[in-house]
Amino acid sequence: MVKKKVFVSGCYDLLHSGHVEFFRQAAEYGDLYVGIGSDKTIEGYKHHKTVYSEQERLFMVKSIRYVKDAFINAGSGILDFLPTLDIVHPDILVVNSDGGSEEKRKVCEERGMEYVMLSRDPHEGLTARSSTDLKKTTSQIPTRIDIAGTWIDQPYVSQYAPGWAITASIEPTFEIRERCGLSTSTRNMIRRIWPYQLPNMDPETLARLVFCFENHPEREDGIISGAQDAIGICIPGVCRHYYDNHFWPLKIETCQDDKVLNWLEHHLCMIPMEPRRAGCSVVEGKDVTEPKVKALADAASRCWEALMACDLEAFAKAFKDSFDAQVAMFPAMIQGCVQPTIDQYSALPNVLAWKMPGAGGGGYLILVVNDVDVFAAVHPETIKLTIRRGGL
Repeated sequence: MVKKKVFVSGCYDLLHSGHVEFFRQAAEYGDLYVGIGSDKTIEGYKHHKTVYSEQERLFMVKSIRYVKDAFINAGSGILDFLPTLDIVHPDILVVNSDGGSEEKRKVCEERGMEYVMLSRDPHEGLTARSSTDLKKTTSQIPTRIDIAGTWIDQPYVSQYAPGWAITASIEPTFEIRERCGLSTSTRNMIRRIWPYQLPNMDPETLARLVFCFENHPEREDGIISGAQDAIGICIPGVCRHYYDNHFWPLKIETCQDDKVLNWLEHHLCMIPMEPRRAGCSVVEGKDVTEPKVKALADAASRCWEALMACDLEAFAKAFKDSFDAQVAMFPAMIQGCVQPTIDQYSALPNVLAWKMPGAGGGGYLILVVNDVDVFAAVHPETIKLTIRRGGL
């Protein structure tokens, strides 16, 4: 009797016992063939480089006794295995419980394949494993995004008009690249003291410690980093902080209301760009004047009010007004790859507003959209954001 051909597909970068058990269960349906995501596909789709190269992963998967053969998928995105199906001509597609989708089910219907979904059960006597859990052994120090009022934390800006900066503490659920506007310099300073997670202490006190540690008296470059980086990373939820010609804010207000945070996650996402190039100065050509700073402060105040009311139209307008005010003062923010990326995504119908998550010059572009899930389904390069909830 000829065995049926069974096909599974995945990254298998951090190969673990959960993968092997999945292969074992899938092989019970017939001869097992495995499609493996290429290095290029994983970097483009998941926004991080692989731990093991595609050839290493191919070698390891082929060496598992349940696997008949394995291939590097030649396609891209979530259906990167379609070209491999043309090679294998499987009878059955097997997915795990969190890897199934209507797209994959439709592929099976179109090709006359059986669609099988397996639960994520560990092998008897073993602990359940997942790549996500394994990645938690690396640093879980959060990052931050600036939502509005960027630059107001510098006294040479707030001297013209006091105002709020609004930040959100973001879980490191994606690769946080250097020189990309996500406060990696401050985050790296934190990791020198606490490599894996923030200590369990009052968040504002922690932010003060980080600010002082980063801006010590003997800092060689003579630059004082804005306090919004330390505050944005260390204080959970969404936070606004009020600056008036001082480096540290006069007051700090936070929001950890799940309704507001869920709403923000539903409408805010990021698009990756090239990192800020070496030697790029975003302050070159700055033009900081009282009317421009007042416009920045006004936009930030309106942005917070709209956010608290979950008013998408008002939030999007204030969000973009804040960015326009920043660019008016620091036009070098949108040099290099930034303006072409803005031109590309601002023309899309689902996009309501856009800005840089930090000082600019490259890295990421934040978008305000009608629905993040709908947008991400069409644009797989989208990075969804998870706001860090209360506690540490």
